[in-house]
Amino acid sequence: MSHVVVAPDKFKGSLTAPQVAAAVARGLREAVPDVDVRCLPVADGGDGTVDAAVAAGFVKVGRWVTGPVGKPVPASFAVRGTTAVVEVASAAGLTLLERPAPLDATSHGVGELLKAALDVGCATIVLGLGGSACTDGGAGMLEALDGASFDGVDLVLASDVDNPLLGPSGAAAVYGPQKGASPEQVDVLEDRLQAFADRVGPEFATRPGAGAAGGIGFAALAVLGARFRPGIEVVLDLVGFADAVADASLVVTGEGSLDAQTRHGKAPYGVVKASGDVPVVAVAGQCSVEPGDLGLKAAYALSDVEPDITRCMVQADSLLTVLGGRIARDWVSQ
Repeated sequence: MSHVVVAPDKFKGSLTAPQVAAAVARGLREAVPDVDVRCLPVADGGDGTVDAAVAAGFVKVGRWVTGPVGKPVPASFAVRGTTAVVEVASAAGLTLLERPAPLDATSHGVGELLKAALDVGCATIVLGLGGSACTDGGAGMLEALDGASFDGVDLVLASDVDNPLLGPSGAAAVYGPQKGASPEQVDVLEDRLQAFADRVGPEFATRPGAGAAGGIGFAALAVLGARFRPGIEVVLDLVGFADAVADASLVVTGEGSLDAQTRHGKAPYGVVKASGDVPVVAVAGQCSVEPGDLGLKAAYALSDVEPDITRCMVQADSLLTVLGGRIARDWVSQ
């Protein structure tokens, strides 16, 4: 009997990707008890990337690092063999702030996590660039690394955005306001990034991904010899998606909101592209696009079961189980 792969991203503000996968799997099994379900939670390079790696067999390693405003925070990365997965969000994430600090937030803790991964002998390091609180161009990260050698280390930048460092589509202009920066502060950040780029390597400022995570992408490309890849592609490789989808009869993916942005580097669209001829359906908190536009056979939204969005978020686990049952009845042979 063929199997079903359940490979969702997190429902932001509600459930982690492993929790989403478990809830959907529970619904599938309740409806079709003998169904073979393989949970493979994924991420797009932002927060949740370490969780996805751990769910796939990596070991979580904890460290105290310098948080985005200088206070120690508990952080973690994931290791399997000589490969490590590090999240910017774990050490310098917006969720670590009590209040916005657009001019002061630092990437220093990210450098500390990278150094910890080097210290345990990792030769391949995946750096997930999403969810940052800082716009320091990666200066804090480089300071923390203090010249640590990346010779022979494959540093892979995983992100769902490919913005350059500077200009109207750069780190300050696009993401500064999301981090609490006023228009005047965006100008200050832009000037700082320009000066930093001029000093460190202006030719790298226009590279795709240089503007990711407040410019951490730039410093990694210019100084650490990193290479950039779409985050979902990196994560699918890490978790062994190609092997899991072989001979599958169905893939269930998803994220909190299926919308016009889903086609632009988000996990569900990456799962669709990697699934070949295997049909893919999705679960979501809400869906504002035609499923077919994303290559999906169908989309199942929590809002179809519970119209109140607040209750959807609070009751997401049980509602996803309901949707898992619907998917089983629609798509799994009994």
